[in-house]
Amino acid sequence: AEPQGENRSRKRQVLSFFLCLCVSLGSCEAIRYSVPEEKKSGSLVANIAKDLKLDAGKFSSRSARLISKSSKQYFELNTRSGDVIIKEKIDREDLCGQRDPCFLQFEIVLENPLQLYKTEVQIDDVNDNSPKFSTNEFILRMPEQIPINTRFPLERAQDSDVGTNGIQSYAISSNEHFSLDVLSRGDGSKYAELVLEKQLDREEQAQLMLILTAADGGLPQRTGTARIGVIVLDNNDNFPQFSQSVYKVQLMENSPKGTLVTKVEASDLDQGSNAEITYSFRQVPDKVLKLFQLNPITGEITVLEIIDFEDAAMYEIEIQATDGGGLSAHCKVMVKIEDMNDNAPEVTLTSLTSTIPEDSSPETVVALFSVSDRDSGDNGRTLCSIQDNVPFALKSTLKDYYELVTQKPLDREKVPEYNITITATDRGTPRLTSVRVIRVQLSDINDNPPVFNESSYVMYLKENNPPGLLIGTVSAADLDIEQNAKVTYSALPVNISDLPFSSSISINSENGKVYALQSLDYEQRRDFQVTVRAADGGSPPLSSEVIVRVVIIDQNDNAPFILYPLQNNSAPANDLVPRSAEAGYVVTKVVAVDGDSGQNSWLSYQLLKATDPSLFAVGLQTGEVKTSRPITSPDSVKQKLIVLVKDNGEPARSTTSTLNVLLVDGFSDTYMQLLDVPQEEEQQDTLTLYLVISLSFISFLFLFFVVTIVAIRLCKTRQCRDQYVPSSRNFYSDHNFPTNPAETSGTGTLPQSYCYEVCLTTGSGTSEFKFLRPLWHNFFSFINV
Repeated sequence: AEPQGENRSRKRQVLSFFLCLCVSLGSCEAIRYSVPEEKKSGSLVANIAKDLKLDAGKFSSRSARLISKSSKQYFELNTRSGDVIIKEKIDREDLCGQRDPCFLQFEIVLENPLQLYKTEVQIDDVNDNSPKFSTNEFILRMPEQIPINTRFPLERAQDSDVGTNGIQSYAISSNEHFSLDVLSRGDGSKYAELVLEKQLDREEQAQLMLILTAADGGLPQRTGTARIGVIVLDNNDNFPQFSQSVYKVQLMENSPKGTLVTKVEASDLDQGSNAEITYSFRQVPDKVLKLFQLNPITGEITVLEIIDFEDAAMYEIEIQATDGGGLSAHCKVMVKIEDMNDNAPEVTLTSLTSTIPEDSSPETVVALFSVSDRDSGDNGRTLCSIQDNVPFALKSTLKDYYELVTQKPLDREKVPEYNITITATDRGTPRLTSVRVIRVQLSDINDNPPVFNESSYVMYLKENNPPGLLIGTVSAADLDIEQNAKVTYSALPVNISDLPFSSSISINSENGKVYALQSLDYEQRRDFQVTVRAADGGSPPLSSEVIVRVVIIDQNDNAPFILYPLQNNSAPANDLVPRSAEAGYVVTKVVAVDGDSGQNSWLSYQLLKATDPSLFAVGLQTGEVKTSRPITSPDSVKQKLIVLVKDNGEPARSTTSTLNVLLVDGFSDTYMQLLDVPQEEEQQDTLTLYLVISLSFISFLFLFFVVTIVAIRLCKTRQCRDQYVPSSRNFYSDHNFPTNPAETSGTGTLPQSYCYEVCLTTGSGTSEFKFLRPLWHNFFSFINV
């Protein structure tokens, strides 16, 4: 029998499965399954993945979830296999009571894309409850000689099961006085009435004991019994009579305790104790006894506890009126509960993506939720809305389901997060409202490049800087966050003063500090430009560029340089000044330059040292050397001047120029020609210099020999003194330029003096002495004598 019952259960489960596949969140019927109650935990209900035509891998990858609104979670979903299994044993009677059919609802939510499937599981009744009477024994008091076919309604048995598993029949033990008539009520429930078949005679039998049996239609069948004691009374020939057989009243839910529902009235034509009527509930469920109270004397029905329309909309109450003689009558009170708008809408969140990218396209689903109201009619109809100042919108999908979707472009840098207030309002009077706040954060997308805080940078660097010196800092900010806002600095390659960029300038990639890697010279380059790039850490990275101009500041690192007169290792040039020169006579001009700029290149001249400091003066700004007074005869022929040239830097740098000045009485052409010989011709190699010295020495010996012979031959003749300047390489004489006092006075041993010029030059191309013809003629004349 057990395998057959199990097979029937499976067949019922298969036959009651209805599936409508929802490709998207559109209107569709719910997926329906059925499962018998009292199944043990872990039992399989269905494989939802198979029914949705999804393989187990794809079903698992879509983050399937089972969402139930019940306070207890009766089912759970195996996301790997797609099986829906029983989590907690289900008792249909506790869940639905007498309501049939009994459904448990839940939703299956799939992500990527977001899909929702409404699912209903019908809980099938199992015959696990036996019929039960409220008491084990009922006492019926009946007067003797009541007519045959008089009916006595009996209390119904209660069975928590429904359908065929509920009470289907009643039976009474065999006896000669009563039979049992089983009838059906409007809701299909069965009840029994005891029918008198044979008159009672108290004198024959004062008391009868009957057994009433109630049986359900389940398999196996379950029964319940109660004893009926019939006490035969002395004659009371009038039954109580109700003014109405059915009382229909309307009662507003949430009526306060003590509110009068209605008043039932019955009358009895008898007198005395037989006319005294007592009212009582008859065959009512325990729930009715908790909600309503009946006054046994007045027949007033009042509210005992708060009545909720959502629990039941109608109550059927049976009232029994019994007189003092034991006779009773019955009536029904139909209490219809009117709904009151006492339940605010409920917002149930099914799915929420709390963080979305800021570049999400319009119509991106952020949340899926449902709105429900336990009230009925307009009280249960709801409206849902959100505030206006957000870039989101509500989109209705299934019945009472809404999607929260993006409507406008999002920008995290302007608004990083939104608190979206969902307001659900019903249409009752007064209207009730509930609010649910959803927090949606925007994740950062790299959509903002770094921005420098200045459009261009100018940095100043003193020349001759030490390597590694910090020049300045560039700074850029990125409105993004985290890695997208991490700025890295770099410089575009460029050559600086014909040197590679990498050997001249360095930029710290993290903080934007600019360093000079080597010492820079203002005289080589006064400024340069570098293009600095700031790139963020996003993918792909965004960047911006800025021009950095580095200006080199001059330092006084160059001493003045003498352009004229040339300063070299050779003998300094001589400047000739006639003795007839007056004060202010321009002797020469010292010309100098300074490689620095600005005040570092402003030069001043001053006479540092001189043979006679009072004779010459130097122009402070011009460098001109002038005589400061007329030349006098005591002044030395040779004057040496040292001129100091100084710049205006801090500290000041200086150099000196040495000048040789010869004071002469006049200028000969020959002497001027000698002075015009380019100084370059005097610079010969060492071998030529030695040759000239040798020839000069031989010539000197020869002349000495000739002079000695002449002296001997002429015997005390007038000595001829040759003027010889051993330090000079030029011998000069001119008849217009006197050389001794004898000639100027016109006296002497010789009637006439001849002066010949002997020139020895290193640049003539020959290495010999040149003697003029008259000298050789006199020599041979002396030899002949």
